[in-house]
Amino acid sequence: MTNDRTTHFGFETVPEGDKAELVRGVFSSVASKYDVMNDAMSLGIHRIWKDAMMDWLAPRSGQKLLDVAGGTGDVAFRFLKRAKIGHATVLDLTEPMLIEGRKRADAAQLESSLDWIVGDAMALPFEDNTFDVYTISFGIRNVTRPQDALREAYRVLKPGGRLMVLEFSQIPNDMLQKMYDVYSFNAIPAMGKLITGDRDSYQYLVESIRKFPDQDTFLGMIEDAGFDNSKFRNLSLGIACLHSGWKL
Repeated sequence: MTNDRTTHFGFETVPEGDKAELVRGVFSSVASKYDVMNDAMSLGIHRIWKDAMMDWLAPRSGQKLLDVAGGTGDVAFRFLKRAKIGHATVLDLTEPMLIEGRKRADAAQLESSLDWIVGDAMALPFEDNTFDVYTISFGIRNVTRPQDALREAYRVLKPGGRLMVLEFSQIPNDMLQKMYDVYSFNAIPAMGKLITGDRDSYQYLVESIRKFPDQDTFLGMIEDAGFDNSKFRNLSLGIACLHSGWKL
């Protein structure tokens, strides 16, 4: 029996079974320029958002982190530097992103505390109750079934473990959202073409942001996955948002 369920790939409707390969194609295409493009798209503000994530997370010595869709290691490096002693596993669907991460100077300094694994957020290759912290930054909107990814996060976290999701979200002001949409749909694909030579991938990324649930809806999805004491904090008026939950 075939699976005829569909999902979105940006504004396109595609068979569920096709999305992972399409997403892999996007990030394989832009991997070598991914960090440069992040700085250009956000005017460097993504660094402030990731620091805010670490401030709320408050890494502790000895913790084990799983950073899903961890790509080039930004979040894992920040976590290890704050925890001082700990371990981070960076998992990503796209091997070229992990290869770029391994090339970074931080990776060499922290090599003994890092693992890099190609894997799927919806079927994590880890046993139950393995990690103290699960993070995913600007990645969950690219997962075919985000609810399945959240359930997997709950499964692999230890009791007392924490989930934290950093993702683009919705500005709770219609006029400001429209202004941001004009910037996003016009400037970001054009920058993608200029910096990476790939307009289409960044057109998809902009569209994928618009298809992602708003802050309250996503909070409900986290609670449905089993997490308690779940909350969110808007960043930059809601352009990005941090969601936190606990496995209690």
